[in-house]
Amino acid sequence: MSDAERKTFTDEEALAFHRYPQPGKLAVTPTKPMATQRDLSLAYSPGVAVPVHAIAADPDAAYEYTSKGNMVAVISNGTAILGLGDLGALASKPVMEGKSVLFKRFGDVDSIDIEVTSKDPDEIITVVKNIGVTFGGINLEDIKSPECFRIETELQELLDIPVFHDDQHGTAIICAAGLINACHITGKKLEDVKVVLNGPGAAGIASLELIKAMGVRPGNVIAVDSKGVLYEGRTEGMNQWKSAHAVKTDKRTLAEAVEGADVLLGLSAKGAFTPEMIATMAPNPVIFAMANPDPEITPEEVHAVRKDAIMGTGRSDYPNQVNNVLGFPYIFRGALDVRARRVNHEMKIACARALAMLAREDVPDEVAAAYHGRQLKFGPNYIIPSAFDPRLIWYVPPFVAQAAMDTGVARRPIADMDAYRASLAQRLDPTAGFLQKISGSVLAKPKRIVFAEGEDPSVIRAAYAYQTGGYGQAILCGRENLVHENMKLVGLDPETAGLEIINARLSDRNPDYVDALYHRLQRQGYLKRDVQRLINQDRNSFAASMVALGEADGMVTGVTRSFDQALEEVLRVVDPAPGGRIMGMSVVLAKGRTIFVADTNVTELPEAEELVDIACEAARAVKRLGFKPRVAFMSYSTFGNPMGLRSEKVREAVAMLDEMDVDFEYEGEMPPELALDPERRANYPFMRLTDSANILIMPAIHAASISTKLVQSLGGATVIGPVLLGLSKSIQIAPLSASVSKILNMAMMAAYDQPVEATE
Repeated sequence: MSDAERKTFTDEEALAFHRYPQPGKLAVTPTKPMATQRDLSLAYSPGVAVPVHAIAADPDAAYEYTSKGNMVAVISNGTAILGLGDLGALASKPVMEGKSVLFKRFGDVDSIDIEVTSKDPDEIITVVKNIGVTFGGINLEDIKSPECFRIETELQELLDIPVFHDDQHGTAIICAAGLINACHITGKKLEDVKVVLNGPGAAGIASLELIKAMGVRPGNVIAVDSKGVLYEGRTEGMNQWKSAHAVKTDKRTLAEAVEGADVLLGLSAKGAFTPEMIATMAPNPVIFAMANPDPEITPEEVHAVRKDAIMGTGRSDYPNQVNNVLGFPYIFRGALDVRARRVNHEMKIACARALAMLAREDVPDEVAAAYHGRQLKFGPNYIIPSAFDPRLIWYVPPFVAQAAMDTGVARRPIADMDAYRASLAQRLDPTAGFLQKISGSVLAKPKRIVFAEGEDPSVIRAAYAYQTGGYGQAILCGRENLVHENMKLVGLDPETAGLEIINARLSDRNPDYVDALYHRLQRQGYLKRDVQRLINQDRNSFAASMVALGEADGMVTGVTRSFDQALEEVLRVVDPAPGGRIMGMSVVLAKGRTIFVADTNVTELPEAEELVDIACEAARAVKRLGFKPRVAFMSYSTFGNPMGLRSEKVREAVAMLDEMDVDFEYEGEMPPELALDPERRANYPFMRLTDSANILIMPAIHAASISTKLVQSLGGATVIGPVLLGLSKSIQIAPLSASVSKILNMAMMAAYDQPVEATE
């Protein structure tokens, strides 16, 4: 498959992504209030003079009074941009901005990109040396070999902060983690394996140095470049960094070197490895073909000749991706948190070993959503953790920090490592993690989603974001002239936006939709002309008909009308799911937790039977999202104290569930603190929940609606939804006047319709 065929987006879409709604991927957000004159006086003059004097007296005070301690510079001169080569410093800026986004998204590390317009190592060293005092660490990126070796080495000596060239060490760390686990599975020892590396550039040489530091014997490693084996006495194409890995051997070609090898590492080019080479390797060979975007050899080609091979690539669409994002955010997180002076070999090894250990543990249910329900388990196809594993942020940095402390490069040792882990677990925005799991699943199976209110500017922007994000085809329902006019208002060119627009009145499918809907409604008092009017004028009826007849995979509406009205219009066209219950479920993301609240939209005062249905429907939905459901029935009463009408309904519902064969945990009635805090349960040893509840069933719709809106209004939490459940088709109703991001979220929820089974 060619690069063009593999891409899920066009060049125009990539440019639009980087241009709208504002150019670039970064912005600066103040961390202090700027609402009053006093705020300004404290932030700038005269208040700022106080920390100025403090830092002048003690430079380390900069960590206390400025952003230095959580700020990394991402620096490049653009001489080795991705696999594109030397395109110049300015052309590297989108990549460096992207790196900064990844720092924030995965490690909660603030960073700024700096592009240096020089190819002279001395000039680059001088620039970075002179600005280094501003930052807590330096991440070098996309600087070509061999200059990158010298630049990093000299800056490490000149600066008193970590300097890390990710193209070298990031790849090396993830590769080493995979090698540790591959050896664990095959029963081989690091000190005994015979390794061949093809491509001794920046990442290749760093990989060699790291695995040797971990125990691989130098005499068991052969490196091969475009001119052949790096052997002792060779002079052609050699430099001091390659010469350090030359070995005494009579092998001269890659094919000769690979024969009998246990491990084959590729950091070279597409097609460098052949099936014939793989066939000559030792039993249970390990092949990491890490060239991007096309590996040296594909897993299909390897497994055609070696069923016993463990295979990894740099690609996300194959198992065992060697992905640098598993390394640099957590290396810097740990290094910054102890104010390390450098990143040494011990810290890199600690990171690699932590990643290897994490991959061996049970994979949490949350990761399943990113893989569309596929449960991952340690083995030949899972030796490196998923980048979406939420445990990475609190699992890996403590190992890095401890190694820094043990080797004496930490300025501020951590006294309580358990407390440190707990603080790490709460650093990241849970919304980003949750939605990334959903979006990752949708990207794997893009869907056609119809946006019923296609003339609304916010809907147009959300539809454009959906389509350019690679989630599938967005269809706008509306009049072409008005849609085009509003496209221009939001800065989109109707000619190049690529959005499909369908005018309900003029659609060729109009007669078929009328016939289908009339068949449903003819015995409910509707004449055919009434149905014709619905299809022509009510976009919910038209859009829902598209979904009902299989011409769209899902639908989003609700932006311009109330939830109840939108639901009533949808139900004219679409049936409830067999055995399902129509209801709303809100997703509350706060303090590292994901809580589901139901019913937030449909049943005002549910009876006991209805509470049971709500609990069962919510549990099914939560399992589809990759979580193990634990249901708590909410009440002001705690197991009968005091009693009341609504709490009695809850007690009846629990008793009914006791008589049923359900596949989820449940308990009630109880107040929220008892459901969410296991430490409060000492007085109730009979409780059946094995952990904190993640589904809260409210006794009435007003309790559900008020509680979610109150939590969101007070801040510190994000609420997604309500998500509409119980329909036979995938349709979501966004909140009235919803923002672009909320409409997009609902579109992704509509696209995410693959059942997911939760496991322990």
